[in-house]
Amino acid sequence: MEIKEFIQNFADQLDDTDAEVLTPETKFRELDDWSSLAALSIIAMVDEEYGVSIASDTFKNAKTIQDLFDQVNK
Repeated sequence: MEIKEFIQNFADQLDDTDAEVLTPETKFRELDDWSSLAALSIIAMVDEEYGVSIASDTFKNAKTIQDLFDQVNK
């Protein structure tokens, strides 16, 4: 899996954020679009697209998109 694909899938879960403005270093909780609903959408996307369940503690500790990507690749 490529980080670009993951970023696109991540952006697809947000209402007003385009993938072009996201990078692996983006602190996703600082995005204007971030909400608890966005968090649930990301968790569901990771499960559906990649077949990976992210533990709540792991998700809470992730700061950047790269952190999430790394967890999915484990």
